[in-house]
Amino acid sequence: MKRLQKPKLLKIATLARSNLFHVEAVDLEFSNGVRRRYERMRPEGRAAVLIVPIIDNCLVLIREYAVGIESYELGFPKGLIDAGESVQHAANRELMEEVGYGARSFDCLATLTTLPSWFSSKISILIARDLYPQNLPGDEPEPLVQIHWPIANMMALLDEPDFSEARNVSALFLAQAFLAR
Repeated sequence: MKRLQKPKLLKIATLARSNLFHVEAVDLEFSNGVRRRYERMRPEGRAAVLIVPIIDNCLVLIREYAVGIESYELGFPKGLIDAGESVQHAANRELMEEVGYGARSFDCLATLTTLPSWFSSKISILIARDLYPQNLPGDEPEPLVQIHWPIANMMALLDEPDFSEARNVSALFLAQAFLAR
């Protein structure tokens, strides 16, 4: 099999910048001589976490407004990793902010990319266990509705019309494989 050769980077130019994202135009030349301009979005230096909390043989999910699809989405708590935070510390902070629990135990299941052709973001998926009540103020504009979903019926989440985000679906399959071990 022929070994792939990365394209030659010709130029990167900033197209736009916001508090969260940096949009770039990237000019490349491929090994066959074809030149192409791509656009990509980069998060402003921050990765993210998605947490699958488990309490009393249930997954803890939240229902949160997703402005991109202008609808409420059922999913797991998630958020950005702040500067200087470890993945586990960010996961615990987000859990306290969004669900009102801290966790004594975390298992990192995977680190995934999201839309790698256009977006250079990474998200770590963690299982949180041995939960205890602990609240931190979060940045959500309204209280998040909490849903406790039985682990024994976890794959039925795939039948829920508002459980559709790819990161949540990936986390569900990763959690199922982890819990089956």
